[in-house]
Amino acid sequence: MESLTLARSRWFILGAAALFSTGGAAIKGTALTAFQVAGFRSAVAALALALLLPAARRGFGWDLLPAAFAYAGTLVCFVLATKLTTSAAAIFLQSTAPIWILLLAPMLLGEKIRLADLPAVGLAAVGLGLVFLGSRDPVATAPRPDLGNLLALASGLFYALLMITMRRLSRDSPAGNDRSLPATVLGNGLAFVATLPLAFPVAAVRTADIAAILYLGVIQIGLAYWLFSKGLKRLPALEVSLLVLLEPVLNPLWTWLTAGERPTALASAGGAIMIVALAAQVLSQRGERQAAAASPPIPD
Repeated sequence: MESLTLARSRWFILGAAALFSTGGAAIKGTALTAFQVAGFRSAVAALALALLLPAARRGFGWDLLPAAFAYAGTLVCFVLATKLTTSAAAIFLQSTAPIWILLLAPMLLGEKIRLADLPAVGLAAVGLGLVFLGSRDPVATAPRPDLGNLLALASGLFYALLMITMRRLSRDSPAGNDRSLPATVLGNGLAFVATLPLAFPVAAVRTADIAAILYLGVIQIGLAYWLFSKGLKRLPALEVSLLVLLEPVLNPLWTWLTAGERPTALASAGGAIMIVALAAQVLSQRGERQAAAASPPIPD
């Protein structure tokens, strides 16, 4: 029975990662502007999360604002990046968040960088450079890749700040009091408010655009987070961190299938190196920091 429960939990996590990975294709598939997608999706997502997950309706407080602002920055920067550069570059560069955490933790959390973490940082830096070099040329689906790549990197930095602020919150909260879900709802609300002035006027909206926004808010974020919360209850943090690496693997595949967007060989190689670096960094955290290794996947 226990093995069956664990297997089901793994499928929940993999299902969540697979749904999160469809964000790039759905964002590319709508004619709405980046600010319209970011704002309207977040409004729908906040409602969906509040309805699907009772825990998302509890635990609000002013102390959640730093995490919510960081999450809003993650969401908005990722949508802008996906509209400007390739989906592969956007997700690969956003996935640098764990490396940012390693670099910022000494200043913001008082944690020392371990020697075991340095190879992962070096590998990620090599992968980062290859992604930038391999996605410089504009194409139909990536009109301003240089700016998009910088925004994707900023999205990863914002996500790192989200994880750091949530870690500090968890230190001050009673055991078992997970406040990541209300922070997610609040962050979506802030993203909606921040982008609203830039989302209007709205030109003629196609049925496909409405469907894309509903899909992104209800399925790609709402349902995915529900699956993730179900799977997270039974699996160790280390395993969850490895399973969610499915997201950056699948994201470029969906965009290639739906929009015909193919990352260059150089960008693909860089992304592969970064995923290996992230996996190595997670595996190196066995033991004393294993509980801190699990970062929820980014519903981007």
